[in-house]
Amino acid sequence: MTSKSALITGITGQDGGHLTRLLLDEGYTVFGIVRGQSNPKRAAFSQEFPEVTLIEADLLDASSVIRAVDLADPDEFYNLAAISHVGYSFRNPVLTLDTTGKGVLHCLEAIRITGRAETTRFYQASTSEMYGGLDYNRPGLGYDEDSLFHPRSPYGVAKLYAHWITRNYRESYGIFASCGILFNHEGERRGVEFVTRKISDAVARISLGLADDVQLGDLWPKRDWGYAGDYVRGMWQMLQHSEPDDFVLATGETHSIEEFLDRAFAEVGIDDWHPYVVRNESFTRPAEVDILLGNPAKAERVLGWRREVDFEGLVRRMVTHDVELLRGQSVRS
Repeated sequence: MTSKSALITGITGQDGGHLTRLLLDEGYTVFGIVRGQSNPKRAAFSQEFPEVTLIEADLLDASSVIRAVDLADPDEFYNLAAISHVGYSFRNPVLTLDTTGKGVLHCLEAIRITGRAETTRFYQASTSEMYGGLDYNRPGLGYDEDSLFHPRSPYGVAKLYAHWITRNYRESYGIFASCGILFNHEGERRGVEFVTRKISDAVARISLGLADDVQLGDLWPKRDWGYAGDYVRGMWQMLQHSEPDDFVLATGETHSIEEFLDRAFAEVGIDDWHPYVVRNESFTRPAEVDILLGNPAKAERVLGWRREVDFEGLVRRMVTHDVELLRGQSVRS
């Protein structure tokens, strides 16, 4: 157990929930930044984690981030906040840049301005979307820390700025700042606006007679999907390491959305999902990433990081959770 303190942005999101549980179990005092009193997830988060102190701040407001750092005085600062939906970033590119890119600069400046460059360790949530997945830029063993970047969405571009400004502050000011280049990581805490949770939720509803179909965009893209709980443990390991660095977290294997559908519908005894899936052009993107495959060799070697949940286990966990959740709601109603 430890007496350390941690400050988390994006604490009410998927990774924030997993990270909060991990840090509390490790004995941390946890602080979380929430944006305003109208955050729809705030009440549920506080009910699950009453021991966490929430601080109102906004990554777009540098002074409020400085205030949050002063109040929390964190040993570790995890920046998980972002406009993280790729499709949404095409519709709102300026807000995506301001939040996902400049917001990280405000976090780093808060550490520097408050004189905590030597005492606060910083984690930046980078993303596999920075690679872009183009044919000429696709290594056979998967993208690693030295692979070329070619983002293909406003989200990916904003994240690349955040990634490089974090490295710049590490080199310029000596801040212990590590970037986790995480490939797609999913789970029961994932928002239903993301395709994996959209599928598991729809499969649960269809199996319970609460829905007839699910509307999706392209089904051929392949992703390197892992379990969020495993990846959050990797984030924590990065800040326990002796030196700041950048690490890819991935499974080293890819599966298409069609394969995700196969596994998800099989969990509820449906062998042919095609009658239940409707193509909706509005869910396609101006530029799609065909395939993203990560190479986690460095994290495995240096950090000793390992994933515990495989692809089948991930899909099973998500579908089972959503079936039980909907059944519980039906009983209460």
